[in-house]
Amino acid sequence: MTTSADDGAGPGRTSRYRARVFAEREAIAAALDDAAGHQRRVLRRLLDFNSGTEYGRSHGFGSVRTLDDFRKAVPVNDYTALAPYIERTAAGESGVLSADDPAVYFTSSGTTGAHKKIPVTPAFMRETFFPFYYAAWAPFIEHHPEVLARPDAVLNLKHDPLAAPPTTASGSPHVGASQVDFGEKFGEPLSAEPGTGAPWGSLPVPVDPADHLEKAYLRLRLAVAGDVRGVIGINPAMVAAVPYQLNLWWPRLVKEIRDGTLGGLPYTGPDPDRALLLERLAGHFGTVRPSHVWPRLRAVFCWTTGVASLYLPRLREEFGAGVTVLPAPVAASEGPVAVSLDRHGSACSLTVQAAVYEFLDAEEDLTPDAATLTWDELEPGRDYHVVFSHVGGLYRYAVGDVVRVVDRVRGVPRVEYAGRATRSDAAGERLRDAQVVRALASAARATGLEVRNAACRVTGGPTGTPHYTFAVAPQTPWTPAETSRYAGLLDRAVRDESPRYREARTAGRLGAVTVMPVDRDAFLRDWHTAVAAGTRPTQVKDRLFRQDPALWARLTGTADTDREDVR
Repeated sequence: MTTSADDGAGPGRTSRYRARVFAEREAIAAALDDAAGHQRRVLRRLLDFNSGTEYGRSHGFGSVRTLDDFRKAVPVNDYTALAPYIERTAAGESGVLSADDPAVYFTSSGTTGAHKKIPVTPAFMRETFFPFYYAAWAPFIEHHPEVLARPDAVLNLKHDPLAAPPTTASGSPHVGASQVDFGEKFGEPLSAEPGTGAPWGSLPVPVDPADHLEKAYLRLRLAVAGDVRGVIGINPAMVAAVPYQLNLWWPRLVKEIRDGTLGGLPYTGPDPDRALLLERLAGHFGTVRPSHVWPRLRAVFCWTTGVASLYLPRLREEFGAGVTVLPAPVAASEGPVAVSLDRHGSACSLTVQAAVYEFLDAEEDLTPDAATLTWDELEPGRDYHVVFSHVGGLYRYAVGDVVRVVDRVRGVPRVEYAGRATRSDAAGERLRDAQVVRALASAARATGLEVRNAACRVTGGPTGTPHYTFAVAPQTPWTPAETSRYAGLLDRAVRDESPRYREARTAGRLGAVTVMPVDRDAFLRDWHTAVAAGTRPTQVKDRLFRQDPALWARLTGTADTDREDVR
C-alpha cells in the first residue's frame, strides 16, 4: 500500500503502530476461543447489512437465519458468476452487491491472466481487511524490531505507488492492493507498511509507470546504498529475483553509486568508498549476494509454501545464514483466509471474525450446489478448496485457492497455502498443484538432489501416449543417471499423491514422466521476461502447469517440446 502526506508519522508513530498491530493479533487469537459464535455473528452482520441490495433481495437474505439457510439460498460462486453484478457496480450502479459503494477495485490476475475487478467497500476494509492486515505484521515487527527503527530499514518489493491510477467507468481506482493509499482512501494513517517510507518508497526520478523492470532497478540501486534489515515480498518469486537482479545489474549499480546518479540522473554526491567496498566483496566471493550487500539483514516476509517450498531453503542462504523467513498470510485480493500468529514456518490461523468460511475437499468439484464443510469438520493433513463470504459483497465465493490443514490451535484448524485449485487433466488424472509439489519434494529427498524451480506440461499425443514433461532447474548440474532416477521417483511420487493419476498410468492413458533439466536461472530469466512484457511483479507468480507452447518454449529455450527427455 502507499502512504500519504498524513501517514501517521511523527513522535510516537512507531509505538502507536506496534500497539495497533499487536492488538489486532490478540483479537484474532482471542476469537478462536469462540470460533462458532464469531462465524454466526459475521453471517448475521453481512445478511443484515446487505439484505436491501439487489443480490440480497433476490437471494432472500431477509429470511436466512443459519448457515444451512444461507447454503440453500446462495450458490457457490466464482468470479465469473458474480462478474455481471460487479461490472454494473464498477459502472456506477449502487446497491447491487453491497450496501455501501466500493471505493476501490483491487486487480487480480487470476488463473487466466485477465484482470478482475474486486470490489473493495469501506465496510469490508473496516470489518474484514484491516484487522487481518495489521495482525499479519506482528511476527515480523515483534521478533525483528529493527525493521521499524528507521524508514529505510526495509526493502518492500511489493510497494508500487501510482500517481495516476487507472479507473473503472465510474471513476474508482482499479489497482493492486499494494498501490492503494489506505490512509487517504479509508482514513487509516497508521496503515503504511514497513519500508514504504524509505527513499525508494516513492522514486525520486522520472520513470515510465509501466516500466516495471526499470522501477525495480531504481529501487534496488537506492537500497544497495543502504543498510537493509528486512525484505518484504509476499510473492516469493519477487524475493527470488533479488539475488539474480543484483548480479544482472551489478556493473550499473556500482557505477551509479560511485557517480552519485540514479537512472543516469544526478541524485546524491558520489560515493566511491561504498562502490569500492561492493566491488571488493564481489571480487572476493566471485558473485554478489544480498548477504554481502546487507550483512545485517535478518528477516524475509513472503509466502513459504507451494512451489516456493522447493527453493526457499537455498534462497534464504542468499540473504544470510541467520535470516528468518516468516510466512505471509493466506489471502487473496478478494479477502483474507488466515494469518500467522507466531513463528511457525507456514501455519496460519483462520480469521474467524472476518468472513464466513466454508471448505470442500480439494478432490471434489466446486459446483454451485457443492456440499461444503465448516471449519470444525476439517481434518489435518488434507487439502481443501476455500469458499468465503463477507460484508463487502462476495457471497459463498470460491477464491480459487487450496489450503492444507496443518494442525489445530484452540480447536481451530491452522492452514497453509497449498496451491491454486487449477487442475491439469489430459487423461482423467485431475492433477493439482499441491500434489505435484509434494511429489517433486519427495523425489528430491529420495535422491538428495535439489530443485530450484519446476514446471510441467502434457506432451505427446495425439499420435502417441501423452505424458507429463517436467522442466526442472537443478541447484547444481545433474548427471544423466541422476536425472533418470529422479524422473522415475517423481512418476512414482505423483502416483502416490494422486489416485486418478495412478489409474491413468495403470490403464495406459498416460505415459511415464519425463524430466528436462534447464539452466539454473531459467525460471528467473522467464520471470524477468514476463515483467519486461508489462506484467506487474506482484502478479508474476510461480506457475506449475504451463501448457501454452509459446510460454513453455520461452521457459525452456526450445520449441521442440516433444523431444525425447530423460525418463
